[in-house]
Amino acid sequence: MDINNLLQGFACDCGKFHTCNIDCVYIEKGATAHLKEICKHYKNILIVADENTYRAAGDKTVNSLPDKNIRTLLFSGAEILVPNETAIAEVTNNLKDVDLLIGIGSGVIQDLCKYVSYENKLPYIIVATAPSMDGYASDGAAMITNGMKVTYKAGLPRAIIADTAVLANAPIDMIQAGYGDIIGKFSALNDWKLSHCVTNEYFCDYIYDLTYEQIKRTLALSQGILKRNEESIKALMEALVIIGIMMSFAGSSRPASGSEHHLSHFFEITGIINGTDYFPHGIDVAYSTVITAKLREILLANTFPQKIYRPNSNEYTKKMEDLYKASANGCMELQEKVGRYKNGNAKIYLSKEAEIRRILAEMPTAEEIKKMLSLAKLNMEDFRRLYSKEKITDAILYAKDLKDRYTVLWMYYDFYGETQ
Repeated sequence: MDINNLLQGFACDCGKFHTCNIDCVYIEKGATAHLKEICKHYKNILIVADENTYRAAGDKTVNSLPDKNIRTLLFSGAEILVPNETAIAEVTNNLKDVDLLIGIGSGVIQDLCKYVSYENKLPYIIVATAPSMDGYASDGAAMITNGMKVTYKAGLPRAIIADTAVLANAPIDMIQAGYGDIIGKFSALNDWKLSHCVTNEYFCDYIYDLTYEQIKRTLALSQGILKRNEESIKALMEALVIIGIMMSFAGSSRPASGSEHHLSHFFEITGIINGTDYFPHGIDVAYSTVITAKLREILLANTFPQKIYRPNSNEYTKKMEDLYKASANGCMELQEKVGRYKNGNAKIYLSKEAEIRRILAEMPTAEEIKKMLSLAKLNMEDFRRLYSKEKITDAILYAKDLKDRYTVLWMYYDFYGETQ
């Protein structure tokens, strides 16, 4: 698919004019050579990277920008960079006289630059160093503010530059993360369709179908991806960028992020709160997709209840405070605003039971997802070794409270609460 043609947008049968305001995308060997032309109208550039990502593509980027005034902000490569208030301030404090921001990196660097550029009305470009996530072309920035994982509406990059030679040399866990993020779309798309049925949320067949095509394309190339074959890595990166564009088309991350992402956010947030280890985002998403597939199987195997579960208010508050500490109030305020806990009515599930069952059955089984992950040498035993059974159960029951989005986590909670 011609990504630059896709960027032009079109009037869709869903009633929206789909658009994505990115000027250009280059995913090819030597892609940084395009920077000279792209940046011809800019003079003062701030490059943001960490020591590892700069080592991967810093020289290529700088050498493509002769006669520019370049200042570089390097974060440590030895520590996990958290896109929080401290990191935001560090980038913001380096913006004096800057007219273009260039991020060199992947997920966190991308989100940080996206957020800061939007808040300061500065254009930015991302030079990708790993095919690790689908946010390159989305207009959401996943930040951690006030201890909560929040996706902010932010701007899009002027350009996405991805040198396939650089991508192919990314750490293998980042390549696995990109593959895992794609596999997670099985769950995200199923959640979207489920929410359309249960809550009448906006849905677009074109976005759904094109996203699904990227899953199938990635699966077909899984062996080459793990071998760092440049053509396979290029195809993976293209799939991730196209899905990012689909998020822009939809106006939200809905086509690409559902229950599997909520579980991943839970492990990340609680890991940060408690100083415990967690997997890279895409790998957590991959493993969490197995969990959400199993939840769908449980729902399909049982009768739908006449009444949905609702917790005791005091017990719920205590559990949230135990899990999320200082962030608990923010989560509870969000859910109070959404109002989903106030509804104890099971009628919508019962009246649409046949359609809901059909949608849930479209998801591959947990065993099928495990086999897909094994193609990238991702083993669920590693997931269970890192996270205890209790932590996984807590994630299933309370990861939903991090977001305002309806997913299968809500349906499972509505049916079983803490009784399973």
